[in-house]
Parts: sequence; structure tokens; C-alpha cells
Amino acid sequence: MGASIDIGRDETGQPVCIDMEELLATRLLVQGNSGSGKSHLLRRLLEESAGLVQQVIIDPEGDFVTLADAYSHVVIDAGDYNEREIARIGARIREHRASVILNLEQLELEAQMTCAAAFLNALFDAPREHWYPALVVVDEAQMFAPSVAGDVPDPVRRASLSAMTNLMCRGRKRGLAGAIATQRLAKLAKNVAAEASNFLMGRTFLDIDMARAADLLGMERRQAERIRDLQRGCFLGLGPAISRRPVAIRIGATQTVSRTGTHTLLPMPEAEPQDMRTMLFAEMEGDALPPARPARPRPIAADELIRAIAEPEPTTQPAIFTARQEAEDAADAIDSEAVIVAVLRDMLAEPSASTQPDALLYQDFSVRCRMQRLVRAPLDLEGFRQRLALARGGVFDPADPAWAPAIDAAARLPQDMYAPFLLIARAAMEGQPCPDDAALGRAYGTSSPGRIRRLIDYMEKQGVIVVRADFGGRRSVGIPELGLSTGVE
Repeated sequence: MGASIDIGRDETGQPVCIDMEELLATRLLVQGNSGSGKSHLLRRLLEESAGLVQQVIIDPEGDFVTLADAYSHVVIDAGDYNEREIARIGARIREHRASVILNLEQLELEAQMTCAAAFLNALFDAPREHWYPALVVVDEAQMFAPSVAGDVPDPVRRASLSAMTNLMCRGRKRGLAGAIATQRLAKLAKNVAAEASNFLMGRTFLDIDMARAADLLGMERRQAERIRDLQRGCFLGLGPAISRRPVAIRIGATQTVSRTGTHTLLPMPEAEPQDMRTMLFAEMEGDALPPARPARPRPIAADELIRAIAEPEPTTQPAIFTARQEAEDAADAIDSEAVIVAVLRDMLAEPSASTQPDALLYQDFSVRCRMQRLVRAPLDLEGFRQRLALARGGVFDPADPAWAPAIDAAARLPQDMYAPFLLIARAAMEGQPCPDDAALGRAYGTSSPGRIRRLIDYMEKQGVIVVRADFGGRRSVGIPELGLSTGVE
């Protein structure tokens, strides 16, 4: 078995090969604007090297999950597991040398960065006896190693950047070879990009990116215009694993394709304008139902997935699916609403529940539901956010008719204001004093007195509450839709 793979053809039609052993020692950086062919290049690299080296793919958009249809990769849908389970799976991957695809498409950016950091740290922290060679491919690397602070909290950004830096700077001695792809070099942290010795540069148009790509390729600045003229699927390659001089490469064909395929032009519909208007604005029939969305496959529990990684032979698959079917049958007899209420009560009893983002809380919620023998979480992310907002306001059973008027009134507010409004409504219904600023702040997720004052002002401007204060500064709050008022603080 050779250690080189065919990646494509040069300008003369001769094959261009990548020395995989050298690539594992010297790492790879791929850059190109959207549509330049980066994902196609990575897919070609992964397909050609699938039989040579263990592969670990960080996939933020779910582009590479189709590799599992043709190769032995295990797809890990990150949205089905919490941070602790992801770390456990990462450790088992190194132990059993399983090729995996970490699919992050279900998560928001902050959760993607947190999950990728936990996963990469688990790979990096594996014991020495598990330091087998592995190619770690990270698509859209600028998301996980940004050059500047963005919209995500600083602790999340630092954790993700630290994990990426460990992969590229210190991963080689642990057998981890980073192959990272980015749309723009200017958005990628320099400490991460600088550790790669092999480069494949695709089409880019911004002067700052062209100049930086030309520097990495050892080209003169006046030659940087060549990068702008590259065709889709064409890259300039340089590095000890590719070529000692810059070489133009047209990437070869792949056996698998992305689930989304390639966007091409389609014939426009031939309906007359009046017919089109009728179709767009026709009234829905009372008994008409929207087309059913395809059901998402039920997630496999973390322990089952770890067993699948440890024994990835096809003969183990029926046992996994049999266990899953048995779990589904057992879940049918469980009262999911009772589980939701119990889990939300337990979660909100923990002090950290008011400070964690909803995406991480949803992962915790999913795990707790599986611990109650539900095969999957009974709520999607949006449904969980609504139930969590109501629960923070003390409403764990939205179907209770006593709460219906208050919930209807809360619907006039943004979802994150449900909890403090419902606390006020509960006090009014029970004839108790209005909750103090500290209680409203905990429900709203803030300790800032200024934000609490702005919150009350906003609710009053929306007409859902009326605030009365006497000269002593004591406050009562009326709720017009309920016809009730809280007592005086």
C-alpha cells in the first residue's frame, strides 16, 4: 500500500500526488472563497486517503456525512449529546482508531465552538498509548479559530481557539495532523495558520487575502493576481507533501457528493401570472394539511455510539438497531409531559441554569430526558425555549386553565420576558407583593439594575403592566388583562 494519493492534475495533465506520511508531519491549510471548490478538494483528499489513515472530520454544515455511505465513517450528530458525552466519544475514537464525522449542523455558532473545543481537547488529551496517526479535517476553520472577537462570549472563543491552536501547534507529537480549510485567511487566527507547511490556495478576490496567500506560496506580490483568476476547482499547491515549487492543480473527481449537491440553473415555471397568483394566495382548505416533513432519525444514545465505534464491523449494526427499537417501545409507555416537568424543575434548581445559553441547556435537557428512558428529547429547540421561559416564571404546566389568561398576555412580549412577567402575574393572582428586582433579574438572566428598570419600562410601554409607586418608593404592579394588581412591596 502506497503512502501517496492522487489529488488531481497539473497544467500539463500530469498527476499531482500528496505524500500522506509527509502531510501528517507537516499539516495542511486550504483557502478559497465560497464556491472555489474547497469542500470538493477536502472530499477528494478524504476519499483517496480513507484506506491509509484514520480520519476525524469537524463538519459545521453537514457537508461530509455522505462519506459514511461509501466508507466506514461513523456520523456523530452533535446535537444529540452533551459536552461530557462528546468528550467521552472523542477519547474512544483515539482508542479504537475509528474514522468519524462530527456533524455540527444542528447547533448554533456558540454551541458549535463549545462542542468542537470539547471534542478536539479529548483527542488531544488521549493517553500516550492511543497516539495513533489521525488526519483531523476542520472545515470553515475561521469559525473555530477567529482572528478577532466576534458575537460569541469571550470564554467560548478562547476555548475554541485554544483547542485549534493545540491541534495545529502541538498535535503532531500526539499523532494529530490538522488539515484546515477557510474562506478567508484574514479571518483565521495567525497562530493557527502559521503552523501549516502545506498550502492549497483557491480563488480569492480581496487584496489582503491575495497578498497573504502569495506570501505563503513564496510568490511575488505582482504574481498575486494569478490567484484571482483561478477557476472553480483549481488550486495552487506548495509544501513538502505536495511540491517544492508552486504548482497549479485541477482537483480530480469524487465518488460521493454533498447532500445539497451543486446549485445549477433550472427552467422557470411556465404557469401564467394569474395562475401563479391563484396558487400563492389561495385560501387553505379547512381539512388540508401541510406535507409531512420527513422524520429525523432517532438519535443513538452515547453509550450505544461508543460501542459502535469500538466494534465498527457491520455485524454489530443489527444489535444496535434492535436495542434502539426496544428503547423506543419502552418509551411509548412513558408519560413524556411528566418527564418534561420533572426535568425542567431539576434543571432550574441548579444555580447555573440562569447563566448558561439555551443551546447548552437544551443539550442538558436532552440527556436528562434520555436518562428518564425517553429515546429522544420530546421537544425541539424552539419548543424547549418556550417551555423553559414559562418554567422560569413558575409555569410548568402550560395546559393549566388557571394560567391561560396570563400566558395569553405574555405572548405580547418577547420570549425572554415571559419569566419575569409571569412572576409578576403569579404575585398578582396570589395577592402577594411584586417580586423584587433581584428575583426579576434571576428570571430575566441578569444582575444589572439598569436592565431590570428597562425591562419594566418596556413591559409598561407595551401595555401589559401598569406600575404604581408612592412617595415612599413602594411599588405595586397592575395587569390590565387580568384585572389584578400585586400587593405593595
